[in-house]
Amino acid sequence: MNVINEIPSYLITVTASVAFFIALKLMQNFIHAKVIHAKTETSRAAWLCAAQLADNAVASLVGKDIAGHEKFRQATDIVQQALQKQGIKNIDLNAIETLVQSAYEKSALTPTVDPTSQQEQSTKTATIPAGQAPAIDPMKGEE
Repeated sequence: MNVINEIPSYLITVTASVAFFIALKLMQNFIHAKVIHAKTETSRAAWLCAAQLADNAVASLVGKDIAGHEKFRQATDIVQQALQKQGIKNIDLNAIETLVQSAYEKSALTPTVDPTSQQEQSTKTATIPAGQAPAIDPMKGEE
């Protein structure tokens, strides 16, 4: 008779154990998803910070009277140093250079040249000394 009395206790123990392990597995998946989400948000925040730093670095160097490649190098150095001060060390130099280049292209302060558009020719006439202008051949027509 003792065995019959322990069957409900055994069933309750087994059910509770199974429920505990199922809940543990679900919580493990939930926690794993939260960790991945946190890493993604951290990475996105780092990239946004780097992009803002690049925009600011480009804007600060626009008015300086130095060569373009030197401005680019200085902007890259500014962004890299600022990221290191913020504790962001997982962005490599190529990515920083890409961010700085993108900031230069987006900036309204830097002149943009569109190679596909035809620019107007200068309307300023060239000065040719007297007596040295080439003769016009009426048989050729306009060129």
